[in-house]
Amino acid sequence: MAILKVVDVDKCIGCMSCMQACARFRYQSFSLYRAALQVKTRGGISSGFQVNTCLGCTEPMCAEACPTEALIPRKGGGVVFRQNLCIGCGECEKACPVDAIRMDPQWHIPIVCVQCGICTQYCPHEVIQMVEEVVPHVDK
Repeated sequence: MAILKVVDVDKCIGCMSCMQACARFRYQSFSLYRAALQVKTRGGISSGFQVNTCLGCTEPMCAEACPTEALIPRKGGGVVFRQNLCIGCGECEKACPVDAIRMDPQWHIPIVCVQCGICTQYCPHEVIQMVEEVVPHVDK
């Protein structure tokens, strides 16, 4: 199965179309905070952007940390989120080695990438793509 990958961050223009697509389609929200990936400046107008997203780990530490198994490993990398089992404890957020999970303060659930790929369809410069690749276990 394919995982989300940043393939050419230098092409990113910071339009945040990927974030808007994620928030809208995955969480039915217009808030960019509810996007599972984050586009940020590298530190100034002329320094470009960085895209922070889930690495699609094959042994996700966030799933290992979840006491209710609301997050479980997804075949091919990443996780499946079962919201009905989530108790909002935030252990997944603490366990993520790349800070790709944020707890939503209003909904008390993690904003987490489920490798659906909707963001890639809205990136005008193909900065992010779904790629068939196995990502090794990452230690925090």
